[in-house]
Amino acid sequence: MASRTTPPLNKELRAFDRSLPMRLLKAREVVMRKFQPSLRAHDLTAQQWRVLRALVENNGIDASEIAERCAILMPSLSRILQNLQGRGLIVRETCDRDQRRSLVSITPRGRGLVRKIAPLSEERYDYITERFGEKNMTRLYELLGELIECMEEDEP
Repeated sequence: MASRTTPPLNKELRAFDRSLPMRLLKAREVVMRKFQPSLRAHDLTAQQWRVLRALVENNGIDASEIAERCAILMPSLSRILQNLQGRGLIVRETCDRDQRRSLVSITPRGRGLVRKIAPLSEERYDYITERFGEKNMTRLYELLGELIECMEEDEP
């Protein structure tokens, strides 16, 4: 049986290791491996943790704002909110001004869970900063912020 060679793709396609989405995804995966154990120990997913973290800083906010802040699609967020509410970590209340909207707040139990996990999370940040360097971390935050801002400028 003769082997077939695949013709090269468009020569303008960049090398796979220079794919920005792949680099960002790989960096996310490597970093999240450092945080996963403490989240798993408390039966939380990364997305659930992001929601709790957002609510600690902005309690009583609309689900659409949570979705945007946490980079979670609304169908996924709905399931996450149901889970967190069922566990007594958040509450949802109808907005007085607009009955179609609900405001989400973290409960004392939810705050307690965040207080338990926070020191472990900060230890992980310290470890990453120690390995990568404080100047590099600062510059990384700046560059990622600039990239986000630049890309959001041209969105409708």
